Amino acid sequence: MAILDVTVIPVGTSTPSVSQYVADIHKVLKRHEGKVKVQLTPMSTLIEGDLDDLFEVVKEMHELPFSKGLDRVCTNIRIDDRRDLKHTMERKIEAVETKLQ
Repeated sequence: MAILDVTVIPVGTSTPSVSQYVADIHKVLKRHEGKVKVQLTPMSTLIEGDLDDLFEVVKEMHELPFSKGLDRVCTNIRIDDRRDLKHTMERKIEAVETKLQ
């Protein structure tokens, strides 16, 4: 199970706000419920699942602004792929919280 941090940056929008693009991307992610787990953050989106599934979903996310008429999109991806134990977003947070006590 891998965790992927992704930020899709639409370039050349008519306004500085990109929240509508984020909302549209999350509609795409909703279609993949069950295959991947999603967590929206103020600066990016975290997706957890099989690496092949994550790449498939990220491609859809990246393509969405093009389908809305944009000519340029920049997408940043960071992958945490740990294979020696069950790796989840919750487990990572719990590991830090345990050490804070």
